[in-house]
Amino acid sequence: MQAQTMKAARIHRQGPPEVLVYEDTPMPTLLPGDVLIRNEAAGINFADVERRRGGYYPVPVKEFPAVLGGEFAGEVTEVAEDVSDWKAGDKVFGIVTAARSGTYAQYVATEARNLYPLPPGIDFADAPALLIQGLTAYFLVRDAARASKDDTVLILAAAGGVGSLAVQLARIMGAGRIIGAASTPEKRELALGLGADAVVDYTRPGWSDEVRRLTEGRGVDAVLLSGGGDMFTEALACLAPRGRAAVFGSANGEMPVVDFAAHIGAGRMSMNQTVGFFGLHYYQAHARAEVRQALDELAELVRTGRLRLDHGHRFPLSAAAEAHRCLEHRQSTGKLVLLPWAD
Repeated sequence: MQAQTMKAARIHRQGPPEVLVYEDTPMPTLLPGDVLIRNEAAGINFADVERRRGGYYPVPVKEFPAVLGGEFAGEVTEVAEDVSDWKAGDKVFGIVTAARSGTYAQYVATEARNLYPLPPGIDFADAPALLIQGLTAYFLVRDAARASKDDTVLILAAAGGVGSLAVQLARIMGAGRIIGAASTPEKRELALGLGADAVVDYTRPGWSDEVRRLTEGRGVDAVLLSGGGDMFTEALACLAPRGRAAVFGSANGEMPVVDFAAHIGAGRMSMNQTVGFFGLHYYQAHARAEVRQALDELAELVRTGRLRLDHGHRFPLSAAAEAHRCLEHRQSTGKLVLLPWAD
């Protein structure tokens, strides 16, 4: 008989990491079109931190208590009566939309259309890295950077979950030169090991001057970044004529503000550069075939050793607050994962 309760890490209010409480909660209820999964691994993303703190991204939490998290990997245990594509025992991974209860839990219910078969050779704990962060990196490099063999691409937070994959995918997709920006010597060394040709410290004032020096004054053809404020301003200062800036999220807690008059007056954005704001939701809502193809490509790259998944720290579900502190204070590299059954 199915258990009536499960363990989850929930928030009863918004605030610091300590508001994440490990506790018993009712099992998810299946809606028409749903599948229930025994969750073996839950991915952690900065969007989870934003929602816990009360931020805007991807959508605010409106009802409490709430389970955060958007990625999972596990095994199907039950399907709704109208679901025929999946059966108990199938090994799967996938995404839960922000409108549903999340993945920081031992069981997850999601729409069947949001499931993908677990790729051969990919284990449960590695699979979440291919989802929000893997897909974001893939489509950022392919559609936002649009890097060709002669292009130089600058990737901020190059040792993070998205950045570490974007560095490698930019190389795989043919970028001519890759510059990684990271906050510590260890992270910059990691970016070099992943394939960056050069690295800079984006915590230093005026770091765009170093990027200009590395490109002999020309600047970069594309920059990928998540954040606003000084980081955004410096990134725009790195752009070459007709360069492209792609912004995804706001990891530094500051919204990008494009004051074109101010930027042009300061010598930025005056050479046909463009700024785009990237969201993975478009692909999930309108290009699902592309999502499936991208996941297949990413999994094949991992299996053949061309794409390295940088294993970040793995935490038991009861340590969700510690995991959030690690991510929020930039103490992590690669993908952070919660293991719901490790306690």
